[in-house]
Amino acid sequence: MLICPQCKFENPHTNKFCQKCGTSLTHKVCPECNTEVPVNAQFCHNCGAECGTVWWAIIAKEAVVGGTGKDQADEEAVSSVTSSSFLPSISQLAVGSYLDQGQRYQLVEPLYTAKENAANTEVYARVLDCQPYQISPIEAILANQQQGVVTPLVEAKGIPRLAKAYIVLQPQKHPAIPLIHDAWQQDDTQVVIIQDRSHWQNLLELWQAETTSSLQILHWCYQMTQLWTILEKASCRQSLLELSNLRLDEDQTLALQQLYVESWNSQPAIELSDDEEADTFALQGQPLTLKALGRIWETLFRQSQRTQFGPIMQLLEDLELGKIQDMAQLRSRLQSTAAELEAATMPTADLMAEKDTAARTVLQLDEPGDISGKVDDLPTVVLSMQLSSLEDAGRTDVGRQRHHNEDCFGIETKIDKLEIPKNRILQARGLYILCDGMGGHAGGEIASELAVNTLRKYFQERWIGNQLPTEDSIREAVYLANQAIYEVNQQDARSGVGRMGTTLVMLLIQDTQAAVAHVGDSRLYRLTRKRGLEQVTVDHEVGQREIKRGVEPTIAYARPDAYQLTQALGPRDQNSINPEVEFFEITEDTVLILASDGLSDNDLLEIHWQSYLIPVLSSATNLEQSVTKLIDLANQYNGHDNITAILVRAKVRPNMEGIRD
Repeated sequence: MLICPQCKFENPHTNKFCQKCGTSLTHKVCPECNTEVPVNAQFCHNCGAECGTVWWAIIAKEAVVGGTGKDQADEEAVSSVTSSSFLPSISQLAVGSYLDQGQRYQLVEPLYTAKENAANTEVYARVLDCQPYQISPIEAILANQQQGVVTPLVEAKGIPRLAKAYIVLQPQKHPAIPLIHDAWQQDDTQVVIIQDRSHWQNLLELWQAETTSSLQILHWCYQMTQLWTILEKASCRQSLLELSNLRLDEDQTLALQQLYVESWNSQPAIELSDDEEADTFALQGQPLTLKALGRIWETLFRQSQRTQFGPIMQLLEDLELGKIQDMAQLRSRLQSTAAELEAATMPTADLMAEKDTAARTVLQLDEPGDISGKVDDLPTVVLSMQLSSLEDAGRTDVGRQRHHNEDCFGIETKIDKLEIPKNRILQARGLYILCDGMGGHAGGEIASELAVNTLRKYFQERWIGNQLPTEDSIREAVYLANQAIYEVNQQDARSGVGRMGTTLVMLLIQDTQAAVAHVGDSRLYRLTRKRGLEQVTVDHEVGQREIKRGVEPTIAYARPDAYQLTQALGPRDQNSINPEVEFFEITEDTVLILASDGLSDNDLLEIHWQSYLIPVLSSATNLEQSVTKLIDLANQYNGHDNITAILVRAKVRPNMEGIRD
């Protein structure tokens, strides 16, 4: 079946257009020049940009262990699902040839063997997916797992050994682990198709960069301890012990290019230099311990020729001597070393000021809940975080049924950046306002615009310095906006439903600090990789009011007036409104979404966030295009109302300025 890239509807494989939303299933738009290109084209014929779906293929020779009875039946079941797959002799595969009989995966570069795997039979290559909308058997298995459906295929022996580790770890949704897309086994050859990360930056390159601080290196070490625990569940810790396998995404976060499965008699090797005999060590027949993790860190220091900070040298020595015996001890040492690094480089005046003000940002690098179970008991690394980038985009649309647009929004950002060879400082301020007006033509649109302009003017005059406005100041701004609309209502002698008003959701950002204020049912959502999508604000409506009073949600929303607003700006004086103001910190890469109810109705974002919002976390995703896609999605499902969306992407990194070896 073909999965529509727009609405995810399942179509027969013969369809040329999605029978639900009409999206083309044979062509797509080039992200660079918007030219329509076939879905099986690797490059755009107009601008030359790579627009095809390219995967990373792992091809390995392995003796097939036969089975009898149920095991053999299971293996045959998988073989029937992947019956279109075949593999000719590896030596015969050339660029342009296919890995499978269905001519889906086409080689776009020659096969090669990685240096550290020269003794093995694995070869690798990038492959073009010529049928990118066709669901694969592995994808079907994973979809069933997510829905709690266990099929015989999950335990089938015909799934390649290399693929099983990816399947086991996929539910973790850890960004460091590449996603598996397809896999099959034919005779003694197994093929695994995963996310292509061959072009990602090598960790060693940035580790050895002069501008990389010791604190950033500690941050990567801590990420490795996290991955060590996760990979242990699937016997894939060897994945951390191959230098060429350690990659960085665009946010300089540690990632793996692929998984390496351990075996009891494996001889994992770590490449230290070109002298293989002298610079390769093997853990022959020995179980992997934290000592191996310490050795890969030592290798990275040696390869990068960096001078090791004293506490780091001691930590590596204690690992080698076995003085650090478990992961809790190792993380505790990393935490104390990070704190020592910060204290050693922080000026005395700043250190005193730090004690007199709010505590510095705590970056909690905790494990997924199904691994640790007790997040509160996990160790943390105390790292000051700083903003590395702040981007935004907004758009409003009349919708498909309204004749005029009563929504209004405003965006004001100010970014000061100082960048010199060994230092980069970014200070940013953002004001984001979204209002959904009510009161009909020449009413609601006036109210929403008046609220936006009043708030903008207030903060232009009073937001001074590099700190967020206080809660009292934010409330005062909202009250002034309310008063401005209220006075127009009074002057025009408007009454009853004729009185104009507007909802409000407003986001203020100062570096890594943020505040939100809202009145009505326009919402703020927050998206992070760790926590997924969260609704930050709670609608001011009758249903929510009843829930706060202790009424069961099903009963509260059974009322005919459940969605009627309990607060809005303008219809009454300030004594009738109580804006909610909340402050929070941005401690990890975050996308903040301001949405009018035309976008949020019918749980639209809650249903589609994984497809439409998760990609926005990546710097490579264009925010303007993402906002447009959200508007189109809302028009498809919620076109009954005006639609407004603002996307804010805030990226952070450990505060490394001034910290050098």
